[in-house]
Amino acid sequence: MNIRIANKSDLSILVHYDKHISADELAYSMMRERILIIEENNHLIGWLRYNLFWDNTPFMNMLYILEDYRGKRYGKVLTLFWEEKMKCLGYELVMTSTLSNEGAQHFYRKLGYRDAGSLLLPQEPLEIIFIKSI
Repeated sequence: MNIRIANKSDLSILVHYDKHISADELAYSMMRERILIIEENNHLIGWLRYNLFWDNTPFMNMLYILEDYRGKRYGKVLTLFWEEKMKCLGYELVMTSTLSNEGAQHFYRKLGYRDAGSLLLPQEPLEIIFIKSI
């Protein structure tokens, strides 16, 4: 298993799977080194994409593990790696969110994330906001 910063050769697969962001924004996040790739045997199996909430708090926008690799701790390993990277950069708190109808909320709570609020957008399930001190 290997975790690395995304590069231009990853863009096409990210665009294929990550429908929540435009190709231009993905490329910008890549340029800012805000996408981490997790690989197994030199094959991309998932990624974590983040940005800064209020320009000062790391916010994990996307954690995605390819279906065949889910439930095998890759998401946990990648999340903990990101948290350690953020801690080394001097941050003391990280954030993320997930829809209330998704099982990911339980994953984040198991990793020590605490509910910090929610957001209700029209025609969408409740979005739960999580925080974690690192």
